[in-house]
Amino acid sequence: MIVRPTATFGEPSMTEGQTLDQTELGMIDRYWRAANYLSVGQIYLHDNPLLKHPLAVGDVKRMLLGHWGTTPGQNFIYAHLNRAIKKYDLNMIYVSGPGHGGPAVVANTYLEGTYSEVYPDISQDESGLRKLFVQFSFPGGIPSHASPECPGSIHEGGELGYSLSHSFGAVFDNPELIVACVVGDGEAETGPLATAWHSNKFLNPATDGAVLPILHLNGFKIANPTILARISREELQQLFRGYGWTPYFVEGHDPALMHEAMATTLDLAVEQIRQIQHDARIGGDTTRPRWPMIVFDSPKGWTGPKMVDGVQIEGTFHSHQVPLSDPASHPDHLQQLEDWLKSYRPEELFDDEGRLKSELTEVAPKGERRMGANPHANGGMLLRDLRMPDYRDYAVDVPSPGVAGIGDTHVLGHFLRDVTKLNDERRNFRIFGPDETLSNGLEAVFDVTNRQWNGDTVANDELLAPTGRVMEMLSEHQCEGWLEGYLLTGRHGLFNCYEAFIHIVDSMFNQHAKWLKVTSHLPWRRKIASLNYLLASHVWRQDHNGFTHQDPGFLDHVVNKKAEIVRVYLPPDANCLLSVTDHCLRSRHYVNVVIAGKHPAPQWLTMDAAVKHCTKGIDIWSWASNDQDEAPDVVMACCGDVPTLETLAAVSIMREYLPALKIRVVNIVDLMKLQPSTEHPHGLDDRDFDGLFTKNKPVIFAFHGYPWLIHRLIYRRTNHDNIHVRGYKEEGTITTPFDMTVLNELDRFHLVIDAIDRLPQTGDKGLYLKQQLQDKLIEHRLYINQHGQDMPEVRNWTWGGSK
Repeated sequence: MIVRPTATFGEPSMTEGQTLDQTELGMIDRYWRAANYLSVGQIYLHDNPLLKHPLAVGDVKRMLLGHWGTTPGQNFIYAHLNRAIKKYDLNMIYVSGPGHGGPAVVANTYLEGTYSEVYPDISQDESGLRKLFVQFSFPGGIPSHASPECPGSIHEGGELGYSLSHSFGAVFDNPELIVACVVGDGEAETGPLATAWHSNKFLNPATDGAVLPILHLNGFKIANPTILARISREELQQLFRGYGWTPYFVEGHDPALMHEAMATTLDLAVEQIRQIQHDARIGGDTTRPRWPMIVFDSPKGWTGPKMVDGVQIEGTFHSHQVPLSDPASHPDHLQQLEDWLKSYRPEELFDDEGRLKSELTEVAPKGERRMGANPHANGGMLLRDLRMPDYRDYAVDVPSPGVAGIGDTHVLGHFLRDVTKLNDERRNFRIFGPDETLSNGLEAVFDVTNRQWNGDTVANDELLAPTGRVMEMLSEHQCEGWLEGYLLTGRHGLFNCYEAFIHIVDSMFNQHAKWLKVTSHLPWRRKIASLNYLLASHVWRQDHNGFTHQDPGFLDHVVNKKAEIVRVYLPPDANCLLSVTDHCLRSRHYVNVVIAGKHPAPQWLTMDAAVKHCTKGIDIWSWASNDQDEAPDVVMACCGDVPTLETLAAVSIMREYLPALKIRVVNIVDLMKLQPSTEHPHGLDDRDFDGLFTKNKPVIFAFHGYPWLIHRLIYRRTNHDNIHVRGYKEEGTITTPFDMTVLNELDRFHLVIDAIDRLPQTGDKGLYLKQQLQDKLIEHRLYINQHGQDMPEVRNWTWGGSK
């Protein structure tokens, strides 16, 4: 039956009368039964797909993997969405949030014909059915989720919590698209999902599409009840009303009554969505609407075995996975499985050759209106190149190395401003961030756009508007999920974030990188725009916020993923940052991580030199070196803006006080250059690596992140034992910028001492210089403790070579 919110909430009441006539009801029920039959077959059957002979032990897979509990409910929802798509000619895709919803989405895309078009060997006949069943959760086959291999999927659902965020990302700037997002009631307990209900405050009905959330309230997780199923209907209504939604309840277990209830409620929801959009687009209504949502309350494991071995299965957590065990070890389960399959009356659903009966094929939409064939679910099909300004036009003038800069991201902001402006008409580029776009130095983008915001406003609000190209919510999870959904449906974007707090989305990054890896090997999946991270307010310039804000470890996490997917860039100055960002925004199917500073910092390279340097990814800075005529005594390597500054300051000390030393400076922009070419496509071969770092000379390597990451990347290199890395060692507090480097022994004084310790030829000169530098470190500590800022010689240092 349908339960409506009480009249005190002012909800529309239902009209009397039937939505479905008996023919429609019968057709939808048969289609649902077909999907259920295919789902059970995927979990259990190895052969005999049409039950043409009594089921035998040999017909059943020996390794039973899959999840039945959520599947019949999702099959029911999918069938009714098909009806709504046809009735209203909807442009709709389906997102399966509950974990392990694979049997449902595979079954339904097979029934609608999309699956066989993508995979012709999974044909619409008995042979195709057999292959469809065997491949599921089987070696060499497909996973048990709504995986990338499944047409129509943009959300795998292996890790819970992101379905609603992905759905909203998909409909931003897609005014004709509706995403039917099925949210599992277990998934609804996750933090990201609980926050994602607030995404409706960022949806503009005039320019964006719509999300129709369908909370699948089947009552249980793996082995526990769900919270939302064990609170009163009044409390649940109040919860979603408080989130700003209009909830409608479809609940029960009798299929005939549930079909009628679902059809009526879906019609109401679609008509409300259309009315909201009409009022905004035609009537100019800017009031934030209460969008409809559906709470679909059906038994977990619906239509499956009621009891097994004396234990209730349907309507309990016992139906979550595989209700019946391998009949080879549980002979009684064989007959139960056959009875279960026959309960769907397959002879009414498929002809003798295994094809879905012709009248049932009419239940599904046609062509690209099928949810499995909708191009928005294969976003690369819709992807258009960004209109890009020439990044060289934003170059910092560098008449000589070391000129003062305003802060690298402040320079980049002007470039991103014009990227935003040039693509405003196409509405295919957005900047996402957890309320840090201004803080990260990208204030220039607000010259041409605002933050999109559909909540209430007050007179002193700034930079808020119903439409804007910047999306900010103080939830890294939502920003990441929105951006992923935006990219997966064929658009471009950038996620800017404080470096330390990007860890919040470690697991989301994992899942997206896995998605990219799998889809890169599926020829029918078109490549999408890269996921671009700009991490500013980084570890070396969080001296004002302290230890909690100091963590460069996202890099360690990123490089765990497949080399074909991940790219990491640490530009040393603004011109390099411009070059790198232009490259990343043009790229396809990668995860690009860019680390950049926002504070005033020296600028090292002209734009022409920066382009060459970034193209190579790693190079000798000859202007800072003095080993042109003979082999170096030491290599001073640096990766990252602050490590580059400290390295060059160290080199200037060494060249002044130890002029006989031959010093080579190597700067790394592309971190993956350090890996062997056999491990990463950007990697250097051993000959080129040895040419830069030598085979036997000491290398003092100043690195932005944790030092052991460098050792991990270069452990196979010839000179590995001679490479000594300084980086972040988990030492931090609220202190001065330079003291951050001192605490972690990345500062210029420690770098020189490191070099002296490994260069016995420096002799007494080295010994005395080392003592001076140790004294200087004491002087530094005394000075900052008294004055609260770095010593003038540090604050005012400029590059002068040996001067």
